[in-house]
Amino acid sequence: MTLLDPAERKDRGRKQLQDIMGTHIAEPKTLYESSWPDYLMAEIWTRPQLDLRARYLISIASAASADTPEGIIDGYIGGALDKEALSVVELREVALHFGVYGGWSRGAIIDQAISRVVEARQLIEPPYKPLSEAPWDPTERLKKGAAEFDQVMTFAGPPPVAPYFEAGILNFVFGEMWHRDGLDQRSRRWVTLVGVADSSMMMPIQTHVYGAMASGNCTATEMHEFVLQYAIHSGWPRASYLQGVVFDMANKVEQGLTWDGKPRENTA
Repeated sequence: MTLLDPAERKDRGRKQLQDIMGTHIAEPKTLYESSWPDYLMAEIWTRPQLDLRARYLISIASAASADTPEGIIDGYIGGALDKEALSVVELREVALHFGVYGGWSRGAIIDQAISRVVEARQLIEPPYKPLSEAPWDPTERLKKGAAEFDQVMTFAGPPPVAPYFEAGILNFVFGEMWHRDGLDQRSRRWVTLVGVADSSMMMPIQTHVYGAMASGNCTATEMHEFVLQYAIHSGWPRASYLQGVVFDMANKVEQGLTWDGKPRENTA
């Protein structure tokens, strides 16, 4: 057995924290402050089971839901830009996407943080792509939304029998937002998963965890690692429930079952 040296862990964590946040790291003055380099950075952010882009996306979204001080979320955004893990255009898409799954108020937290970082660095931001650039047929939009839901979630979506389903889920969320080209589908998964996990609502958590793996957007190993990264800002109690769902849904995907345990069609 090899003993782990706390001094080496601290040094590794301080370097990782400075690299991830892109700012000078002062000597910790409290036990809490020391936990950032000594544990969060040295032992979680250095793990190879999840790529850096994914960790930034998860951290930015979960920090926006956790009454996080501006310096922390600004640090993640600045670090993501420095590491070229995310562009300004992609980050703006993250703000919109999280507005749907975390609520527009929390999306605003991300959007305002991006604006602060862009202004502080005097970056030239390209114009955003409008939600819709041409007229559309409402009937075709609903069909498009239903098809996108099927592709993203890997099972059929709800019929447009209520405003929430029609004007919300099918018309905008899947009819317009999910297929915007400013952010790839895998990246949208991580933002979505944070939002549904924060909701503590059983069915959205189950279906989105299932869809993320069944679609091939992420592996079971990556999903387990997501739970650990998510726990940093959202807390171990929420992550504990999420971990149980990941075990359950990973097992169903492996067995060729749907999220609710039925045989899945065309699994060959």
